[in-house]
Amino acid sequence: MSSIPPSTEDKKDEGKVLPGGKKIINGIVYDADGKPCRTCNDMSALFAMGKKSSKKALPPALPKDCPPDVAQLGRSSWTLLHSITATYPTNPPPELQTETSAFLRTFGKLYPCWVCAEDFQDWMKENTPRVSSRSEFGHWMCEAHNAVNVKLGKKEFDCNRWEERWRTGWKDGRCDP
Repeated sequence: MSSIPPSTEDKKDEGKVLPGGKKIINGIVYDADGKPCRTCNDMSALFAMGKKSSKKALPPALPKDCPPDVAQLGRSSWTLLHSITATYPTNPPPELQTETSAFLRTFGKLYPCWVCAEDFQDWMKENTPRVSSRSEFGHWMCEAHNAVNVKLGKKEFDCNRWEERWRTGWKDGRCDP
């Protein structure tokens, strides 16, 4: 779900108090407790800002038992969401369709990165979840992911290949055991 966090946007929100008492200072989002918000900032960017050196060294990797930053959270969330679409029934009953739409709305409200959550909620207002079949749901999820990719300046994924990527594996066999 990773969207463009305030730390990489214009400085127009500098000093603004955000939901939950968060503030933006020098392009970094801080929690009400004064610590950088892990789910709102890319921790590698924070490490890079702390370096005074002009060397282009890679920031140190955080230990695996640290809370996720916005990039880790985004990758993990997309893996979960695409995996859900890949295992979604071909012809789901109406009750499951209703529950799936409700899950997506709730996911958008509870997502830890508030900027990403708002972006996802706004996107869903314009792009109602299509959950009438696995194929429809998979394409819809791919379109949602591509909307974020565009915001982040990343390459868009060919949504005609979503099943290969998330369900069946690539045709070249590299995903086969």
